[in-house]
Amino acid sequence: MNLKEKINNDLKEAMKSGDKVRLNTVRSIRALILEFEKSGANKELTPEDELKLLTGAAKKRKDSIEQFRNAGRMDLVENEEAELKVLEEYLPKQLTEDEIKIEVQKIIAEAGAKGKEDFSKVMPASMKALKGRADGNLVRKIVESLLS
Repeated sequence: MNLKEKINNDLKEAMKSGDKVRLNTVRSIRALILEFEKSGANKELTPEDELKLLTGAAKKRKDSIEQFRNAGRMDLVENEEAELKVLEEYLPKQLTEDEIKIEVQKIIAEAGAKGKEDFSKVMPASMKALKGRADGNLVRKIVESLLS
């Protein structure tokens, strides 16, 4: 079952259950899919496109959480965190910091990287290998710490 079918099924379930947070989040994902389809690209929604849409939506929620927390709006933080939790159900399982470190160490060994000057070799390879499974900022921090 592709993402569009899963979202449509989950939308029906959320309506039946009365879970407003899930309903709003699933509707927002559905809106992203419809927007993509009507963008004029005339192409099918690929798994890569699905991942890009979902990670973008999750990143927006994380940014909003940070902004609301800085503004002291805990009521809005709770709502965004609840929506993020629903979004994460559709994303691949996120790796732990230790798992990311192991993957990055393998990439460093393969690239033969020695120090900070090799950051431009290691970072793109790391992001490609960990795409959708790890936060980019965390990957960057780990790459920098391992190369220093």
